[in-house]
Amino acid sequence: MSVEHAGAPAPHDHGRTPGGRHATGYDDDTRARLTADAQEIIARYPQARSALLPMLHLVQSQDGYVSPRGIAFCAATLGISTAEVSAVATFYTQYKRHPNGTYTVGVCTNTLCAVMGGDAIWEELSEHLGIGHDETTDDGAITLERIECNAACDYAPVVMVNWEFFDNQTPASAVDVVDRLVGGEAVAPTRGASSVCTFKEMSRVLAGFPDGRVDEGVGAGEATVRGTRLARERGWTAPSFDADEHAATPVTGQDEPGAGEERSSADRPTTTPADASPAREQRKQKSDDAKES
Repeated sequence: MSVEHAGAPAPHDHGRTPGGRHATGYDDDTRARLTADAQEIIARYPQARSALLPMLHLVQSQDGYVSPRGIAFCAATLGISTAEVSAVATFYTQYKRHPNGTYTVGVCTNTLCAVMGGDAIWEELSEHLGIGHDETTDDGAITLERIECNAACDYAPVVMVNWEFFDNQTPASAVDVVDRLVGGEAVAPTRGASSVCTFKEMSRVLAGFPDGRVDEGVGAGEATVRGTRLARERGWTAPSFDADEHAATPVTGQDEPGAGEERSSADRPTTTPADASPAREQRKQKSDDAKES
């Protein structure tokens, strides 16, 4: 018997709490609802197993992480093994293998954000919350993460809450954001939706079920479109591209090496003036001499 059908937890069970045991199955109502959603996801793809990524988000929207029963549900529904599901779930960082907080607070500490203050923000939040990377506060409100890049370098340093942008942050402003979240306040990101949803709600959106808020707020802010506006104001245009002029010169009169055969870049045909330069000929001669020695 699969783990997914091994037992039925209490009607309002939502996975497990930190330190608790994993639930071993979904109750009938929850399983029926998840199955209906899963069939809608599967219908988007020519092959059922291609639906695995959004289905992992789906079970995460139920349990708050990719639980053993969620893995078993995906495997049984798609007709694949639990090992195959686990291999995918452990590869992508957006899939959590232990209970996540209501809000994932990601601090970018990659190059630009770091030099603009991202490291200081991380240290302040870690100390303030008393947790480290991928750890969750005791009340289950906040999971803190170091993020390699939030794809918003024009607003560095950036913090994200459940993938909503909080731009141009400081240690003090970031602490204010998490305190308001912990306090149950409705917090609005800098751009995008008018408020931050929960981790489970965000997971359902990533599973492909829109929450109707895609058009809320500003998407690309002033810093993002500044280059485009300058180009228009100053009449800047990109150089024209002639596909025929830039087409690669076909290789003729020379056999291509077979799979596994050696081939030096010095043996490629002459295609530009630089290829026929004395320096190039000297490099080719040295290469040929090295082969013979």
